[in-house]
Amino acid sequence: MSDQPMRVAVLGGGSFGTALASIAADNGAEVRQWLRDPELAAQINREHRNGRYLPDYAINPAVVASTAMDEVLEGAGLVLVSIPSKAFREVVRQARPFLDERQILVSTTKGIQEEGFKLMSELLEEETGFPHIGVISGPNLASEVAQKQLTATVIASDDAETRTRVQTALGCEYFRVYASNDRFGVELGGALKNIYAIAAGMAAALGMGENTRSMLMTRALAEMSRFAVNQGANPMTFLGLAGVGDLIVTCSSALSRNYRVGQALGEGRTLEEAVEALGQVAEGVNTVRLVRDKAREDGVYMPLAEGLYQVLFAGVPAREMARLLMQGEQSSDVEFVLPRADVRQDRRDGGGAA
Repeated sequence: MSDQPMRVAVLGGGSFGTALASIAADNGAEVRQWLRDPELAAQINREHRNGRYLPDYAINPAVVASTAMDEVLEGAGLVLVSIPSKAFREVVRQARPFLDERQILVSTTKGIQEEGFKLMSELLEEETGFPHIGVISGPNLASEVAQKQLTATVIASDDAETRTRVQTALGCEYFRVYASNDRFGVELGGALKNIYAIAAGMAAALGMGENTRSMLMTRALAEMSRFAVNQGANPMTFLGLAGVGDLIVTCSSALSRNYRVGQALGEGRTLEEAVEALGQVAEGVNTVRLVRDKAREDGVYMPLAEGLYQVLFAGVPAREMARLLMQGEQSSDVEFVLPRADVRQDRRDGGGAA
């Protein structure tokens, strides 16, 4: 079996799925990529180029694109699901008749389903019941991955076989794949950081400086880990690539779609104008609403997410949101070291007086 090349299926024709398909082919795998659009599939097969999402990137010619789900999934040992969160369950259901439990299913999508507040790996479990399920997340701007710039990612799964097979399929001289067993933590990191990329883009458009950006990212990391721990994740996960690593890149780069949405909002455009100008899915917009509502429901303190919700959905100007955030509670820095409740108690006892 080791003499046979791995067969990899990629569901989705977006930028990251396309980049991963090419990496797997570079590593010698037989790669099939499923797309809805027959014209885009034909272009990939004819020109070895994805003109819609990665027009300047040469795809490995061994990648074969198709609109036939059964052909793409036949014999695949590894299935990478790179579908936007809104259509994720629908596509997995479409794929289900052609899947079997020996296959490894890995989500690369950084988003949350609104109904039931479900992560993508949970949808894979619900729709298939398979044992080999994982997620890929990290500081992975697709255009830079496509350019073969040095990049690292995380494969997270409770299943050792899933972790090892993904490292074998995708690890190469320019794309490092690290392992984690905290699937929810890694997946939440990838989804939550999109929120704060919007805030970082807004701050840049408003002319705020490096001190502000540093404060924004570190308080974002505190919010992300606070929320994720409430959902059952390990706070240490957020010290790694899927936490602080992904947060840094998405809050620092205009290549980030969510950052560009925030920039447009900071320049005074409406949410509709910002999304229209982007021309692609920015997962963070929907994630802001979902996470803000879930945080309220669970009693998790998330002032940045609340402030962004007010800008995106309640018409509060971005500059006003920044002013209100600076008037919020001054609590502990790292609450896993000094709990917020202890700081409140110190104030009540007179130790926190200004």
